[in-house]
Amino acid sequence: MSNDIPVLEMRGISKSFGPVQALADVDFRVHAGEVVGLVGDNGAGKSTLIKAISGVQPADSGEILFEGRPVSISHPNDATRLGIATVYQDLALCDNLDVVANLFIGQEMVAGGVAGAFRALDEVGMEHRSHELLNQLAVTIPSVRSEVGMLSGGQRQIVAIARSLLGEPRVVLLDEPTAALGVRQTALVLELVNRLRDRGYGVVLISHNLVDVFEVVDRITVLRLGRNVADFKRSETTQQEVVAAITGALTGAGAGNSGGER
Repeated sequence: MSNDIPVLEMRGISKSFGPVQALADVDFRVHAGEVVGLVGDNGAGKSTLIKAISGVQPADSGEILFEGRPVSISHPNDATRLGIATVYQDLALCDNLDVVANLFIGQEMVAGGVAGAFRALDEVGMEHRSHELLNQLAVTIPSVRSEVGMLSGGQRQIVAIARSLLGEPRVVLLDEPTAALGVRQTALVLELVNRLRDRGYGVVLISHNLVDVFEVVDRITVLRLGRNVADFKRSETTQQEVVAAITGALTGAGAGNSGGER
């Protein structure tokens, strides 16, 4: 696939809930090996757009392209099959289970017994795959047999992100991954985001924290009241300019390049 073709592109996406227009003709794209920050105030439409991408709340209208091909996303399974993984803010981890069990919830590896009469969980295989995945991401967990409830906030976030990669997606959506984390744990998560980019994933980072956004993203898309208002290259903008776009103080002349170069 050409680097000029986004791995995921949304064109003219609209979504209403009764009389409320949550998204109106929104365009959005992310390339392989690119981190895009999706920002906006509460009610801007960020969560609605992510739910449209992930299939939780399909768009009412618009076009979705994946690796340049028109696709339909009407259910979360559609997004998963395409190669879109979403890590929500609540992480959906089971504190009383260890790292291995959390990584493989719903997709456990099984081993056949004698003549296929018995099927048991392949604990050795899952533990091996857990070590392999965490090593690939260059992250450290005390033990893959540690209960997730005993891990730090940053380590829990890492487990949730690692779980999303088991299906070998092309695009990873991260919803407020550094919310409520301390400085050190935030740094761990942001380092992981950089490694995801280096490994060729298209990453969408939804965040209210512009310091974190500017730390890792290549490009910033701003939504306001359900519409595109700006698309900036991080290297060519400032936090003040992005805040102006978020609040509506930025004029059209300073709204960045909404559809051009990466």
